[in-house]
Amino acid sequence: MIPITEFKGRDVAVFGLARTGLAAARALAAGGARVHAWDDNDATRAAAEAAGVPTSDINSRDWRSFAALVLSPGVPLTFPEPHRVVTLAEAVGVPIMSDIELFARAVNALPATQRPKLIGITGTNGKSTTSALIAHILKEAGKDVRLGGNIGNAILELPNLHAGAFYVIELSSYQLDITSSLRLDVAVWLNTTPDHLDRHGDMANYVDAKKRIFLNQGAADWAVIGVDDHYCAQICTELTRAGVQHVAPISSGQVLGRGVSAIGGRLVDALSGRSEIVADLSAAPALAGKHNAQNAAAAYAATRALGADHRIVANALTSFGGLPHRLERAGTIEGVRFINDSKATNANAAAQALAVYPRVYWIAGGVAKEGGIAELAEFFPRIAKAYLIGQSAGDFADTLRGKVATVMAGNLEAAVKLACNDARASGEPHPVVLLSPACASFDQFRSYEERGDKFKAYVAALAGQPKTNGAKA
Repeated sequence: MIPITEFKGRDVAVFGLARTGLAAARALAAGGARVHAWDDNDATRAAAEAAGVPTSDINSRDWRSFAALVLSPGVPLTFPEPHRVVTLAEAVGVPIMSDIELFARAVNALPATQRPKLIGITGTNGKSTTSALIAHILKEAGKDVRLGGNIGNAILELPNLHAGAFYVIELSSYQLDITSSLRLDVAVWLNTTPDHLDRHGDMANYVDAKKRIFLNQGAADWAVIGVDDHYCAQICTELTRAGVQHVAPISSGQVLGRGVSAIGGRLVDALSGRSEIVADLSAAPALAGKHNAQNAAAAYAATRALGADHRIVANALTSFGGLPHRLERAGTIEGVRFINDSKATNANAAAQALAVYPRVYWIAGGVAKEGGIAELAEFFPRIAKAYLIGQSAGDFADTLRGKVATVMAGNLEAAVKLACNDARASGEPHPVVLLSPACASFDQFRSYEERGDKFKAYVAALAGQPKTNGAKA
């Protein structure tokens, strides 16, 4: 745990008691603050109490007594409208901050000689894989690495700060929106496509939130940024012109004269302006697909900026095991491969999976993002049949009508059985059943992790064997 001492002896409200809120409450209490933790959900409050975090109804308190409001990233700050606690805090001038902001302030309070290295990663897609990959590379380079934030452990649950440590932090737009003091030694922005517009209002606000990852950087720091979409390409140009920090463009769609490119299975380092092939990505089974090529380029640039030897980085790319729920092999039944890509919670992420396989039996659906799956039209010829589940099934069926054979499966268990039967009967040599929902999971599951775990369990049941840990596709 990282104790937060800034508010010692003062009252602090913590609202939202999921993973990050509980960690913030504990860290503040460990630092001597009087913590008033609350959540609107009765069951969540009960779970917090059971976990040793006392609750206090902040609705009945004088908000002028609070030194800060620590807000869970899942709580609306601005759109579709500010949450009640946000309005109360703003009315009396109480600062609103995230758990990441608490972490940043704790780091900034350290003497320069004791400051750890901070690496932050954001992007619409790929940030979890890239965060885990950077952490893996740095561990292979012999560094003391801690991975957290929007992945794994909450940032304040990680071991305490000290010089020589490397904190690899996955950052969502929600977290960045309420973080102002974070200074990253290396800031990575992978890509930007429309997402979370219900929370940000429009693309301009979404991009502005992501751009905050570069706040406070100076001449010694690095900005690693993808240039394969026009939003990030524009920001890259702006950063390069400003000349505040080092800028490393990365791409999996074009050869760069300066930066890092991943083209045709080869990773090309041109950070110094001289191009050199440094890795064969075809030897990295967990990094299949163009999207993972971009992730590899970003991880290479970030770790090279931190001084890692290029040979160690190249070897670490091939030994990376990948993440659960992202192109994860869930099993094989009579030649049918089952791929768990439950982490594909929007159409752009699903496109990355569909691009890997020439023909799939596709399980999709849930709570759709704006635009649905219309942008996946170029991949429709790859889909042998679609098995639709959840809230979005009707809308997806309308989009696919006349283009892709569809089955209204209703739920995931039925979809797995139907897809398995069709794939086995197809006569194809190595058919693939792909769960890549292009949707959030919250209509039928608590999280994409639960959805992916259920998928693996259903596959294991069909195979008549206990569920085992998957490997990457």
